[in-house]
Amino acid sequence: MILRQIRDTRADAETVRLIATEAFAALRGVAGAAAGRLPTLAEITLHQARTRHLAETDPQGCWLAEQDGRAIGFALSMRREGIWILALTAVLPEYQGKGVGRLLLERAAEHGRACLRGMITVSGDPAAARRYRKAGFSLHPTMRLTGPVDRAGLLDAGSIPVHPGNATHRELLDSIDRRLRGAAHGPDHQLMLAHYDELLVADTVFGSGYCYRLGGSVKLLAATSKRLAVRLLREALARVPEDTEATVGFLTAEQEWAVDVGLELGLSLTNRGYLALRGMRPPVPYLPGGAFL
Repeated sequence: MILRQIRDTRADAETVRLIATEAFAALRGVAGAAAGRLPTLAEITLHQARTRHLAETDPQGCWLAEQDGRAIGFALSMRREGIWILALTAVLPEYQGKGVGRLLLERAAEHGRACLRGMITVSGDPAAARRYRKAGFSLHPTMRLTGPVDRAGLLDAGSIPVHPGNATHRELLDSIDRRLRGAAHGPDHQLMLAHYDELLVADTVFGSGYCYRLGGSVKLLAATSKRLAVRLLREALARVPEDTEATVGFLTAEQEWAVDVGLELGLSLTNRGYLALRGMRPPVPYLPGGAFL
């Protein structure tokens, strides 16, 4: 088996997507990578764009494992201002439990060796939890809110103004990131602005915050106060199309403000994996989203 850096090409990006599809289908107990709902073109494009973005910004953190010329696993990671993030990793089902994931994690982690802090979102897979705990991460159990939004609960819009954001808000977004998690998202905002449905921003004399939405999913939310966070989350859920199920993921026990909003709007609460952190506590109020945490 060899490890090589993932290249910023469509071929490598598609290889990563196919491995992830098959690996996560097996984790969910789905028979075969093609079973279930087929991905949309927008989902495929976003997955490929994310891989190519990280291969461009963090080539030393993105690795592909190959066996006899066949790609069998990958790890995508990034370093942002002193924080190392494992964005996504997966191994084909028939190669799991053979040390491939451990080797990929070790190689990707070398990219973050100088970082004092680390963040990973972890599935409920016991092997994954074991691997990250052994790597020195604290495991914070997380919850997920899902379901149709009860529109009756949205009648009170609140007095804090929320408006669409764009690239001119980059400095504001990075300043909020640094305050909450000690590091800006930097170039990741450019990709999110290009591929997510919308960015919502609240900027008042009392504080600031922002939230990304993609379809029914709240992808990333950060605010300098819980009051602002509640307002942003309610606004994001209000904008979910009425025929679309809403999803708010990776809520730790510290994010009860978000749990309360979801329950008030009729969403269901379930357990969902872990937020693995090293050298830091869960940022509050903060909802990590997707690969960009």
